[in-house]
Amino acid sequence: MNTRNGQVKKGERLARRIARAGVCSRRQAERLIAEGRVRVNGRVVDTPAINVTEEDEILVDDTPLPRPEPVRLWRYYKPRGLVVSERDERGRPTIFDSLPPDLGRVITVGRLDLNSEGLLLLTNDGRLARALELPSHGWRRRYRVRAFGNISPSALEALKEGIEIDGVRYGPIEATLDRAEGANKWFTFVLREGKNREIRRICEHLGLKVNRLLRTAYGPFQLGALKKGEVVEVPRKQLKEQLGRLLDEIENANGP
Repeated sequence: MNTRNGQVKKGERLARRIARAGVCSRRQAERLIAEGRVRVNGRVVDTPAINVTEEDEILVDDTPLPRPEPVRLWRYYKPRGLVVSERDERGRPTIFDSLPPDLGRVITVGRLDLNSEGLLLLTNDGRLARALELPSHGWRRRYRVRAFGNISPSALEALKEGIEIDGVRYGPIEATLDRAEGANKWFTFVLREGKNREIRRICEHLGLKVNRLLRTAYGPFQLGALKKGEVVEVPRKQLKEQLGRLLDEIENANGP
């Protein structure tokens, strides 16, 4: 960690700064540093464990680092059959294979599993992604769920107190039966955490087999009329209205 006159130098980690400039992911930035391809103020660095500020000159492969873009957020309708990952070890198609090439490097806010669809938020800022995922912010995720099976109203009502399955504790969930459709039923699930495959595991525990899962909202951001595979940027005005102080804190930390 950098020091100056015995004091810790303020700023941010070098790898994060490279990633925030849109050059590559943080993990890839760490590899570039280890390979000796990054210079800070004329000196080759071999560790990402240093802090840098906007005053530092950073070169990657002898090219100056571009200045970070303003924080941006997009709404994306993730179709079924795509993995939410930059690459998949089993060779399955990922969302990044289908996103518009001019979108640039983006980070997902949370995930949707392979067979789930609907609203997925994308951002160019890792700090914003992490903040929006925190349960402490209390953002509600809303899902439309089609499932086969029967369940009593009291079992749905009990989910408001949370539930424990195989040693995993799930927080309070609002679940309502909307309508029947042949042998299937449509439900609305609202939750604040979004653990891995949470809705599917809870439904299975209750004797329901999910055959369609669609996220319709994440906090104040709605799926709306988006078509499958479509990406639409959240207007700057709406972003400031919805994120308020959080956006200010992130952009102030990012520097001018």
